[in-house]
Amino acid sequence: MERFKDKIALVTGSSQGIGAACALRLASEGADIILNGRKLDERGEKLIAAIEQMGRRAVFVEADISQVKGVNHLITQAIQTYGRLDILVNNAGVEKNHNFWEVTEADFDLVMDTNLKGVFFGTQAFVKHCIDSKVAGVVVNMSSVHEEIVFPHFAAYCASKGALKMLTRNLATELAPFNIRVNNVAPGAIATPINKSLLNDEEKLGKLLENIPMKKLGTPEDVAAIVAFLASDDAKYVTGSTYFVDGGLTYHYEEQ
Repeated sequence: MERFKDKIALVTGSSQGIGAACALRLASEGADIILNGRKLDERGEKLIAAIEQMGRRAVFVEADISQVKGVNHLITQAIQTYGRLDILVNNAGVEKNHNFWEVTEADFDLVMDTNLKGVFFGTQAFVKHCIDSKVAGVVVNMSSVHEEIVFPHFAAYCASKGALKMLTRNLATELAPFNIRVNNVAPGAIATPINKSLLNDEEKLGKLLENIPMKKLGTPEDVAAIVAFLASDDAKYVTGSTYFVDGGLTYHYEEQ
């Protein structure tokens, strides 16, 4: 079933992990894809090849989405590539592990600029396109269970995701008259390259799994499945929501 036939999707931060899985899932259901990262490398090249093998089109646009100039360039290039843009997946994000009293301004700015400011202005540019072109656009933001639950030593990260939760709800209301939907996906503990150290630490991994009712980590493909649902017409009456993909973690969580 091609839920995204004739649709164009942009996935930010899609060189690896969840972003790459989202790009592949959307392409497998008929979408042409704009990939993004700071620099095209062999990971991006492999993704392009994989998507093209599915019979879909794919290009990679280099852009630093933490800068307004960069994210505006990304949206402009995405639209120019295929002539339109229907789906925006704001996946790119960063985190910094610091004691609160040791967080620097540079650390704070990097997290907030990437996780919030870039999403804000990238979505703004996309929405302008949708309104001007009368496109029924869809925005899916990659939030986190930490829009809801605490994460000591990651204060800036939690603040950015909490703000993203409110931004999503606000935009869902403001943009509904234009037939533009906005939702969040909130992954819990997912087995991705960014969690390599955790996966190799049996003690820490064991404590984490004790907090997950399903007793296992999620996969990038688990997250991508929910992104695809929210981006599709199957979710045409869903906006302003957060879908948790966490094996039950959020409402079972106890900080160790």
